[in-house]
Amino acid sequence: MSDDAEMLFERIIAGEIPADVVYQDETTFAFRDIRPQARVHVLVVPKKRYRNLGELAAADPQLLADVALTARRVAELEGVLESGYRVVFNTDADAGQTVFHVHAHVLGGEALGLFGAGS
Repeated sequence: MSDDAEMLFERIIAGEIPADVVYQDETTFAFRDIRPQARVHVLVVPKKRYRNLGELAAADPQLLADVALTARRVAELEGVLESGYRVVFNTDADAGQTVFHVHAHVLGGEALGLFGAGS
């Protein structure tokens, strides 16, 4: 992976790359995915980079909690807190992670169906 791809979220957080920002606070940054998989599809990124969910959980459990709370805040702001939403972390290449800065996908706004059904 190129350095540009590795630094993508840092550049978005810094304002060097435009993004449709939904929410941010001291530790997290949330913005709309450019290829949405549902009516609501927002990425929640910790401002400090960790490669994946496992690395974040081991190194900084409080920051992981901040990401989870921001996902809830995004669901509230997007009007899907009551109807339901999904939070997904892709961890490493086999799971589909393409930017190796841990991020949560907050999905909702429509019936998403069963996750992993049929296998």
